Amino acid sequence: MKREIIKTKDGSHTIFMPEWNESYHSKNGAIQEAKHVFIQTGLSLFKDKEVTIMEIGFGTGLNAFITFLESKLVNQKINYVGVEAYPVDLKEIEMLNYIEELNANSDELVFNSMHTSKWEEKFEVSSIFNLTKRKQFFQDIKDIDTFDLVYFDAFGFALQPELWSEEIFQTMYKAMKNNSILVTYACRTPIRKAMLTAGFKVEKLPGAPGKREMLRATKN
Repeated sequence: MKREIIKTKDGSHTIFMPEWNESYHSKNGAIQEAKHVFIQTGLSLFKDKEVTIMEIGFGTGLNAFITFLESKLVNQKINYVGVEAYPVDLKEIEMLNYIEELNANSDELVFNSMHTSKWEEKFEVSSIFNLTKRKQFFQDIKDIDTFDLVYFDAFGFALQPELWSEEIFQTMYKAMKNNSILVTYACRTPIRKAMLTAGFKVEKLPGAPGKREMLRATKN
């Protein structure tokens, strides 16, 4: 399948697949979306405490890298697990402009190491940030009461509705601790209903630029 590196509206890159008309991030701004959905409405709720995060759809590593930068800024210990069934080719990673757009030249080696580190092994990115990448289908996740925060960043519902099913959100619910949250860029009625049926309390929040709403789900 053809894949292209394209520039989104905030200047940052994403990977676009013309055959599916689908991209890894919002065309309205990859970095803007990551910061709004996952940092501002997710990680910011866990200030001054160690947090364990699972990302559904590790992809280009943008969400993990922005989370690392945030942990460094506020000195927060983070254990990060990125789940990805189809890892992005390193040649594509080398073409992305996240280092420049995030003014993170001093951490270029960190971004690269996130992608070159071994899968299925915990990697100490820094003294306060650990990364474990798991090559795994989302439905095969078996964790129980493990995560404080889930970044749910799967491909869109229109393309892969099975990734947004009640069964998947039941898997997420089991994997999460009490009083944990799940955040996602998406906001569709079938997704919200699947979350509610799985047991979550669900709220609509303002979306990232170019998107009216997003969802945040809480496990009480």
